[in-house]
Amino acid sequence: MMMDTLVRFRRGATALGLLGLVVLGACSAQDSLLEQQQPQIIRPSDVASQAGALGLYTGALGRFRTALNGGNQNQEAIWGMEGLMTDEVRSADSFSQRNDADQRVTQSNDGVLVVTYNWAQQGRGFARDAINSLKQFTPLETAKIGEMYMELGFFELTLGQAFCNGIPLGETVSGVPNYTVPLTNAQVFTTAIARFDSALTVLGAATDAQSVAVRNAVLIAKGRAQVDLGQFAAAAATVAPVPLSYSYLITYSKTTQSNEWWQMFTSSKRYSVGDSVDPAGTIKNAIPFFSSKDPRVLGKATTSVGLDTSTPFTDMTNWGQEDPISLVNGLDGQLIQAEAKLQLSPSDFAGMNAILNTLRGAPPKYGNLTIAVMAPLPVPVTQAAAIDQFFREKAFWQYGRGERFSDLRRLVRQYQRTQDNVWPTGVYFKNGSYGTNVAFPVPDAEKQNPNFTGCLDTKA
Repeated sequence: MMMDTLVRFRRGATALGLLGLVVLGACSAQDSLLEQQQPQIIRPSDVASQAGALGLYTGALGRFRTALNGGNQNQEAIWGMEGLMTDEVRSADSFSQRNDADQRVTQSNDGVLVVTYNWAQQGRGFARDAINSLKQFTPLETAKIGEMYMELGFFELTLGQAFCNGIPLGETVSGVPNYTVPLTNAQVFTTAIARFDSALTVLGAATDAQSVAVRNAVLIAKGRAQVDLGQFAAAAATVAPVPLSYSYLITYSKTTQSNEWWQMFTSSKRYSVGDSVDPAGTIKNAIPFFSSKDPRVLGKATTSVGLDTSTPFTDMTNWGQEDPISLVNGLDGQLIQAEAKLQLSPSDFAGMNAILNTLRGAPPKYGNLTIAVMAPLPVPVTQAAAIDQFFREKAFWQYGRGERFSDLRRLVRQYQRTQDNVWPTGVYFKNGSYGTNVAFPVPDAEKQNPNFTGCLDTKA
């Protein structure tokens, strides 16, 4: 199922601009041409209406896309930075910030990191403003209000998955900053779950198509947050109602934004597909995303080099410039249920494996991405082998969708593996060795908050 709200954003991205056109329509053409124009300034009173509320909703959806996987600016959104830090993506760029993320040595003063962090934090504000306005001016638009709560919670989920312990979740009310103390990742996940619960309360038992679609997105997102908290059985129960066919798609177009993966791979050659081998040799712990030729990661060999003029460029063609990408889907729910079986005591290896093989035998199609049928996997016989099988399958199924980073952190935090047996480790192909980052630091720019002096800790 494709969510129509993001499609509407593509068609109606100028909703606030249309408000201006309505006002101009009341004046003569001559008067409007002679008046001083300030098209970048929109006062709060300009959006204090039903049309303004819908404009804020549309704008918040656009910010959501930009912050997670927006293209056109050669600037990482959060999924790109996460891909670099993990084994999904290899830097083929000369920018030190991209190489630092790829090498796992990103610092709190990193100029690229601060942009991705700000986009996520500001996106929270856009979602909150839309919620408040929709409640005031269009209270019957419960599907849209629920969707904004989902967006708000998803931003907080993403921040908790990517950044260190010690994330402030402040907000600005009537132009006045309301600072919070730094929160642990667990507190951030708990906050996100509260947003998802608010969405479910607003949606109630509504059965129209948009409400059902938003509810399914909320359930998957909430299940993810519960998994991050180690609440595996509760997460499986949360996602159980979501059908495998369901998907919430983020859409793109040439007139708004390109899919960032196309932008950073095919268009600019700043990224190459990650692999377990590179010019420096074998990368410990990395999955062979490129060389395995797995149908879930469509890597393409080329004879060219990346933007740095030295790294062999391997393209990723899962998504073209305008291809939608799945934010959450029914497959994610199936993976959550498979992990719940892995977490049983004793573990249900056969039950976990059955879910994985069902997905391999009949791969779901989301958006324009079609995946070939794959042979079944053998049932693992040890706990360690079952963990390896599950997270390898999860990595291929969710490639490029912002989950690999969290999974590597969870392998350390929840499965008691040491970080040198989870993250890319050893000689880094551009210089030196891989670092030891297992989370992004909250940027120094956050120190404008008087309650924030730095990460509480940088543990997984």
